[in-house]
Amino acid sequence: MHHPLLLIFVKITIFSLMLAIGSNLCFEEMLSLWRKPALLFRALLAVVVLVPLVVIVLLKLFNLPPEVMTGLALLAASPGAPLTTKRAQMAGCRFSYSASFQLTLAILAVCVTPITLEIFVTLFENISEKVTILEVTRQVIMVQLLPVSIGLLLQKFVPKFAENIAQPLNFMANSLFFVLVVLAGILGIPLFFKVWGLPMVVITIMVIASLAIGHSLGGNNDDTQPILAISCIARNVGLALFIAILNNVEQKVIPTLIAYVILGAFLGSFYSIWNKRKLEQQPN
Repeated sequence: MHHPLLLIFVKITIFSLMLAIGSNLCFEEMLSLWRKPALLFRALLAVVVLVPLVVIVLLKLFNLPPEVMTGLALLAASPGAPLTTKRAQMAGCRFSYSASFQLTLAILAVCVTPITLEIFVTLFENISEKVTILEVTRQVIMVQLLPVSIGLLLQKFVPKFAENIAQPLNFMANSLFFVLVVLAGILGIPLFFKVWGLPMVVITIMVIASLAIGHSLGGNNDDTQPILAISCIARNVGLALFIAILNNVEQKVIPTLIAYVILGAFLGSFYSIWNKRKLEQQPN
């Protein structure tokens, strides 16, 4: 698939995923986490500050290839994966907090992503960024903030219509995302061997450290611990790939992104199973 076609497909996929999030969540659900400022602060500290900090430390400690460094920097700068809520539910927690946090991250990505990216570019000369901070902001507004806002406005003014399109939109968005991951996997196969060895070890450490950060900052609450742990590892791979395409480095970073998706899903599912068992063993 040629570069312009891939860019269009990624844009459509992220737009539809964000529109689905906006259409499926009402303002009340969105505000559920905002009514708990201490929890919201801890959640943002974990996902937006501490996970990128872990990546900075790992990139300083280990001598990784430039393309792997760029891939991990893009992941660190892209919080709020579209499927976070589903993964949090699999870990046995309630819908409302995870949905509220997911929506919050989708909105905050407009400023979080370009600023985090700028920090990585400043700290590591191996990470190249041709697209300016303003261009990244503009693109994130177009593919994330705009569709989320449209979805929320549809719910506010035409609730019946929003309710009717919510499920089909969800199915379409999830299907597009699945195709995108498969497509990225196919494109990345020739370069995948570059991620074996040390890069794979570093990605594993990143995932485990992210889970630990989220779980520990989730407090003693059985709901917030798994939500935060899953939110920490669930980076927005679509957005990371989108920025990579804008910078014309998608071929180089796709193997790292795919390796992260596989390891994140694998280790995240172990965490989910462990957390569910822990909840089931507790007395009612």
